Amino acid sequence: MDKKRKKKTSEWPRHRIQALWALLTNSYLIGFAQGKIYRGKLKNLCVPGLNCYSCPGALGSCPIGALQAVIGSWNFKFAFYVAGFLMFVGALMGRFVCGWLCPFGLIQDLLHKIPFPKKIGTFRLDKLLRKLKYVILLVFVILMPMFLVDILGQGAPYFCKLICPAGTLEGSAPLVLMNKSLRSTLGWLYAWKNLLLIITILLSIVIYRPFCKYICPLGAIYSVFNPIAVFRYHVDTEKCIHCGACARVCKMQVNPEQDINDPECIRCGQCKKVCPTEAIARDCFDQKASPAKTATQYESRQKAN
Repeated sequence: MDKKRKKKTSEWPRHRIQALWALLTNSYLIGFAQGKIYRGKLKNLCVPGLNCYSCPGALGSCPIGALQAVIGSWNFKFAFYVAGFLMFVGALMGRFVCGWLCPFGLIQDLLHKIPFPKKIGTFRLDKLLRKLKYVILLVFVILMPMFLVDILGQGAPYFCKLICPAGTLEGSAPLVLMNKSLRSTLGWLYAWKNLLLIITILLSIVIYRPFCKYICPLGAIYSVFNPIAVFRYHVDTEKCIHCGACARVCKMQVNPEQDINDPECIRCGQCKKVCPTEAIARDCFDQKASPAKTATQYESRQKAN
């Protein structure tokens, strides 16, 4: 029975979808061989997840990079597209994007599977540090590109330039590796970005998705839409037996019984899989079973275990 339960709660089906999406949105494979960025018409469109514009294989633009670019530009017309895109995706899916459509989320997921003597679920400053991503969104993505400008009135994408480890891994590293001319221009900023990347990688082994929890401004934007997104979860209070299984399985430290659409929920679906009474369902997708039928199913499972 334990093997069946492990198979049911396996995350590999989700990881396969993550990997497929990452391949589709980074399928300009010749870019990796040539060390060049794709500059076709598709680059004018944003992808939902955090996917670096400078990645040699990227077919679309990162919404955070695009948002900084338009905020720091004298021409704000393009900002309506980026803002509208983020609002549309957020209202449709919320942080489902983080759990299923973000390449850097997949990388963190896989890193966390590396064995380590003691994984850290939560700690004293965990809740406070989760507010940091909203500060980073406000300061590095909005205010700095808006007010720290050059003599032409142009701002810089400060989050991408100073922080983003996804950009370092997906963009800077492959480009520097394939272009000798770039290596001669490397300085303290490249070293700083690589240090942040190494720290993120090491933390990802011990802490589940530290970048998503504490740093990612895109996650901060989508989190606002979690309670109202079309794709969201609900808990049937008549079915719930308050066993706590959903809270124990959640690696984002969300308690679905208290708030199933918490801003930190990335819609991985593990709580739904582990619920013994099937009290957790996706709105608009799952049919509700009667409480009496659910209770009978739960008693049968308990006897089988």
